[in-house]
Amino acid sequence: MSKKKVDTKAQKYAENWLPIRGIQNGEIILDNGYRVTGVKIRPRNIFILDYDSQNNAIFNLRSFYNTLDYQFWLIVSDRPVDINNYLAQLKLLYNSVQVQAIRKLIREDIDKANLFMSKEVNVTDTEYFILFKDKRPEIIQKRIQNLVSGLANAGLQSAQTSNDDLRTLLDGFLNGGDSYNFGTVISQ
Repeated sequence: MSKKKVDTKAQKYAENWLPIRGIQNGEIILDNGYRVTGVKIRPRNIFILDYDSQNNAIFNLRSFYNTLDYQFWLIVSDRPVDINNYLAQLKLLYNSVQVQAIRKLIREDIDKANLFMSKEVNVTDTEYFILFKDKRPEIIQKRIQNLVSGLANAGLQSAQTSNDDLRTLLDGFLNGGDSYNFGTVISQ
């Protein structure tokens, strides 16, 4: 008995009706000539700072947002993380360190990582993006530079989105956060 072969040409994939021509140079190129791009912001936990530093960081971020005079999207995305590599690095570090106090701290981190893995908890890394769209390359580059410098003034590091960042964001939106190697099927 043979398996029924699925006709992939008859299926409707989200990629077929999305107005995306392609992803290149850190930009999603749309059919209408617009390009969607932006910056990926490195996370920073301001809540471990003292109260005045927290307020200063929030004030600087608010001031930065007030300088943006165009439509933008602030996107927060969780990405699953494999901590096996991190755990292996901790074990190597533990074996190379001779100071007992430091070894104790590393051992605590190893135990915490093992606890996460034993509970089969999904360990995620939260990523932050500011995206915008425009047709003009000179405006796009100017906005990227302004975003990076404005965020730096607010105490945050950022860089232009990569093709991989944009593909991951699209994959997350289209597949509910699950990653697949095949098209997203839509209902009729």
